[in-house]
Amino acid sequence: MTAPARRKKTARFIEIAAAAGVSVATVDRVLNERGSVSAQSRAKVVAAARELAVPRLLPDTRHGLIHIDILLPDNRSPFFQRLRQALQAALPMLDQRVVVHQQTLGEKDDASLLRALRPRPYRRQGLIVAAPDTPAVQLALQAAILRGEQVALVVSNVAGLAQARYVGIDNHAAGRTAGLLLGRLCRQPGRVLLLSSRPDYRGHLERASGCAEVLAQDFPHLQCDQVATATHDDADRCHAAVSLAFKRGQPIAGIYNSGAGSPGIEAALRRHAIHDKVCWVTHELSDDHRLYLQQGLLDVVIDQNPDGQAIKALQHVLSVAEQAPAAAGAGPAEFRLYLAENMSARPYLIG
Repeated sequence: MTAPARRKKTARFIEIAAAAGVSVATVDRVLNERGSVSAQSRAKVVAAARELAVPRLLPDTRHGLIHIDILLPDNRSPFFQRLRQALQAALPMLDQRVVVHQQTLGEKDDASLLRALRPRPYRRQGLIVAAPDTPAVQLALQAAILRGEQVALVVSNVAGLAQARYVGIDNHAAGRTAGLLLGRLCRQPGRVLLLSSRPDYRGHLERASGCAEVLAQDFPHLQCDQVATATHDDADRCHAAVSLAFKRGQPIAGIYNSGAGSPGIEAALRRHAIHDKVCWVTHELSDDHRLYLQQGLLDVVIDQNPDGQAIKALQHVLSVAEQAPAAAGAGPAEFRLYLAENMSARPYLIG
């Protein structure tokens, strides 16, 4: 009895190459683990070999070091401190092949940010960044995407980047929620003061516009400026904005602060003896906001869950870089509403 003819290895390699859309030489380099092959080609070859049921131990598609850059502004607000803590806490859980490069950039130093977005001495596979929405930043991030880098945007989105993943909250919806809350809580007519952080961060613009839209549509007894006062998260600027509004003589019915600097608001409300007359909505369940909720100065906090944003950002850049299934939950992160009765007793910042 004649034994069945064995198929030649080259014939099997040809089939794998055809299925993967690569050359036979590439198949040989991948399966025999010699030579340099891109992560994408490696994944295609291994997937094709599995599909064809190749009777051999296949190499791991994960190969080499994975370099991730985290670029955050030098913003000392409680939110950014908590975001940094959340990212730092997640790093020990990463695979040893993952190398994370963290950079803290000047709050207003856009030139440093643009330099950091350029190609690095190492091959960068992933990029986690909080950035202003400017034409220069848009172009720099688009160039990174075209180089094959996976981009996760935290805190605030950047326009025109369809291939980037925004892992923050829907800021426009958060602003509309703030407007609805103020409209319901402010029974007396008057002015709603809109305070923002930076006008070049899309998230703050969306929060302010969302709030103004709802007030204009549904609550005619309240008036507000269409453009928020920029405070740059500075308590002194917040104090000055509230004091100036009070001196104009028009009653302040409510305040919506989309950024930090709340100690300045609290001081101004007490100074002008209107702390029990103004409805106040702001963001993040920071330690100062927990105190103001307890004291009855602050009505509602909209929290954007920095811990969740940190995890989703890392999941995104690593899942794509390792050719693994994308992390679940592709939509915006959910935000939470906290009042005096349901706020967490856990400190916002660790240590």
